[in-house]
Amino acid sequence: MEEDHLSHNNLFLNTYYLLMKKILYVLLTLFICNYSLAAGSDDSESSKVSMYDEAVKLIKRAGKLEKKDKNEKAAKLYQQAFNKLDKAYKKNQKNPDILNYMGYTSRKIGNFDVAEKFYLQGLSISPKHNGINEYLGELYVQTNKIDKAKERLEVLKNCNCKEYQELELIIKTRGTKVY
Repeated sequence: MEEDHLSHNNLFLNTYYLLMKKILYVLLTLFICNYSLAAGSDDSESSKVSMYDEAVKLIKRAGKLEKKDKNEKAAKLYQQAFNKLDKAYKKNQKNPDILNYMGYTSRKIGNFDVAEKFYLQGLSISPKHNGINEYLGELYVQTNKIDKAKERLEVLKNCNCKEYQELELIIKTRGTKVY
């Protein structure tokens, strides 16, 4: 009687293990298929980051060209960076960093109204964003809206950050600081 009981348990265990193998196989297949589709898709999180990262690299290169007074080449890179940021924004409209750089690149090529729009949109998502507040303040200095620039400085007042110090210097020197 005891053997029948054990053989029944073995049959149950074998069926159980077979079922678990099938479930594991299906899950792995689904995971691999999902991963493969995501790798080739523009909707994946990595492509959003990649487009943003590519734009940031272009912005840094443009900044180096500006320091060498190669402003036309810099402007082209800022435009290319803006185009990449625009694509990243279409996929992730809640990222204030994307909007910050969209404002920055717009400002760098002289589109001040557009730049202000992006900065303000970024602040609506993250009102205390240090970078946006600094760059918006710089825009206000460039467009001779010193009172508005001082408002941005006030927002940064307690951050104990470089953005506060840089904007403070730009306001004091009325934008003659070159960096």
